[in-house]
Amino acid sequence: MRTKMSFLVSFLLPFVALSQEKGLDEQVNDAFMPFASWWEGFVLTSIPLGEYNIPIVLILLILGATFFTVYFKFPSISKFPLAINTVRGKYDELDHHSAEKTELNVPDGDVPGTIKDESKEGEVSHFQALATAVSGTVGLGNIAGVAVAIAIGGPGATFWMIVCGLIGMSTKFVECTLGVKYRDVGSDGTVYGGPMYYLSRGLDQMGLKFLGKALAVVFAILCVGASFGGGNAFQSNQAAVQLTTMFNLEGGATGVIIGVVLAILVGIVIIGGIKKIASVTEKIVPFMAGIYVLASLIIIFSNISYIGDAIAMIFSGAFSPEAGLGGVMGVIIVGFQRAAFSNEAGAGSAAIAHSAVKTKYPASEGVVALLEPFIDTVVICTMTALVIIFFNMDAGAFDYGNAVGSTVLLNESGTYVGGVDLTSMAYDSVIPGFRYVLTIAIILFAFSTMISWSYYGLQSWKFLFGRGKAADTAYKILFLLFVVIGAAATLDAVIKFSDAMILALVFPNMIGLLFLFPKVRAELKKYTTDIKASKQGA
Repeated sequence: MRTKMSFLVSFLLPFVALSQEKGLDEQVNDAFMPFASWWEGFVLTSIPLGEYNIPIVLILLILGATFFTVYFKFPSISKFPLAINTVRGKYDELDHHSAEKTELNVPDGDVPGTIKDESKEGEVSHFQALATAVSGTVGLGNIAGVAVAIAIGGPGATFWMIVCGLIGMSTKFVECTLGVKYRDVGSDGTVYGGPMYYLSRGLDQMGLKFLGKALAVVFAILCVGASFGGGNAFQSNQAAVQLTTMFNLEGGATGVIIGVVLAILVGIVIIGGIKKIASVTEKIVPFMAGIYVLASLIIIFSNISYIGDAIAMIFSGAFSPEAGLGGVMGVIIVGFQRAAFSNEAGAGSAAIAHSAVKTKYPASEGVVALLEPFIDTVVICTMTALVIIFFNMDAGAFDYGNAVGSTVLLNESGTYVGGVDLTSMAYDSVIPGFRYVLTIAIILFAFSTMISWSYYGLQSWKFLFGRGKAADTAYKILFLLFVVIGAAATLDAVIKFSDAMILALVFPNMIGLLFLFPKVRAELKKYTTDIKASKQGA
């Protein structure tokens, strides 16, 4: 371990010196911005619907999620108790007896009856897989993004965020079930899974080999790019900004130093693989989410007299928004887009983490995965929204609709502040000094997101370049360099490009899901049938 870390640090040091060259970040940003803007515009290509231009990717997400919700009979409600029981291990015994033989996946060239039951293998528990996936989605979007969404769309945007989260639970259920069903298990027990595998293997079995391979390669390329940018550089950048702002750190090397420290900490974790990542995220995620939820509950209960008015504003604003906010469709777009960015349902990234679970029932992890959008969007995003609404009801800090990009115009000072700052003000107004706790939470959110996305990117990298140690090491070095890049520079164009890549994952992934969803129904029936049989035999 020490030798590997020394090797990684030696690769970071030359970059540290390079990053100090005056104007380097601006030069890269200016050179890359035209392409980044083109890519973002391409991914967010819109079609006119009345007086609105709605991104095609958003339409694909909403229609796909709605279809899965209806087809699987509202799993966000009907399968919620099953999900809770599965994640707490109530049905783990099903994986340890031989009363039922799970249907095998038969890869190309294998003969049925001669291969082992790969579906019963895995590397992490249901809870660890969920914690790893949640750590990849819960983060700054829940803290800063929600504040901006409320500022732009008003309280009504909260309602549509919740709706998007509820139907997104169905999409997560589908993609994560497929992630386990079509995963590959190496001779050493290492699991390789995610959309790359269910797109290539699943569509191949349906006689669509070329389409499956093409979609898998496109997804893998986009996922690698997203892991370097939105899942890494953006996170380290925001962590560095919070630290430098909160503690008034100065000096040209501050960002670099923070970046190097973060890179070393991330490197220690990602060298250990998914088991190490899972062991860290299963501790960090409940801790940081617990603190944030506890603080939110304290504020909500301290403003309990406002709860009726706040709920009324959320419902009325969802269907008859205040003047100047763009009408109902505008609020719907804001709410759905914020939720889609936050929980990533439909992007397929979480299926990579969930595919490593120890189970022989693919649907068991599918039902566990549907808890992810619930935790991320329905619970955490809603709590943030309520705190912001309470704060504005009491202080009149801003007028709904007065937001530009990711900043909100404050009434008192006439200045624009970022979403993180607005959220800090809201929490600090009830819990003095909470901004320091929020800074720690942001750093932990950023750290856990980076280590989760390192796994997503590495799995995609291996799909493209093979599973050798050289390819593995090359990716991890590049990933750690981008940790420093994000903290040391202001590469807005790179972040814009990478965030668009995360949304671009929806296209290949959702196309595959719309072909493969019948397989999920069969797996769900198999799982629920065995649960009933085990209860009857008890």
